[in-house]
Amino acid sequence: MLAHAQPVHLLVFLIGVLLAGSSVGLTGCAPHEPPYALHDISGLMPQLAFNLTDQDGRVVNARDYRGDVVLLYFGYTHCPDACPTTLAELTQAMRRLGAASSSVRVLFVSVDPQRDTAAVMKSYVGFFGQQFVGLRGDDASLSALAKRYRVAYHREPPEPDGSYAVDHSSAIFIFDRTGRVRLIGGSGNTPEQIAKDLRRLLSESA
Repeated sequence: MLAHAQPVHLLVFLIGVLLAGSSVGLTGCAPHEPPYALHDISGLMPQLAFNLTDQDGRVVNARDYRGDVVLLYFGYTHCPDACPTTLAELTQAMRRLGAASSSVRVLFVSVDPQRDTAAVMKSYVGFFGQQFVGLRGDDASLSALAKRYRVAYHREPPEPDGSYAVDHSSAIFIFDRTGRVRLIGGSGNTPEQIAKDLRRLLSESA
């Protein structure tokens, strides 16, 4: 689903994932467990992996976040609607988790690294909470990560004043403490639903 422009429904995204022919079986939940509020995509996407730079200028990779439940979201700081709305809802979910949120990291990957410098990212993610980490990279590393999780983004031609919009997928990918993909969420999920599913993942052993 693309933010800013006409969004693609989450169901379409999931159908595309299923039609991609993943050879890994869907693990799902045990029969006696209630379903997750978000969509369970266990086994349908690769383990969390990346090499990017955080808002403090440090080179980081997925191993730096092992032991935490990780939410991966692609966006940009000039986004007028989807990004601030989504991140604000995730902030509400963190508040509902209370002290347990210290074991959650929200990785906000910029699809506009030209404007989203480390300083800009630090100021932006700092507004939402200490669990939020801004990540950026060059076009090659961003493209590779987007392809890994089948994320789409497109930079529109600039306006006369130099400003431009970036259409981008607005899915939230959620990984467990070991870096395995488990859930996908979107604009249809409430902070309460997200917090409930995160609490369940946090209760699992690493």
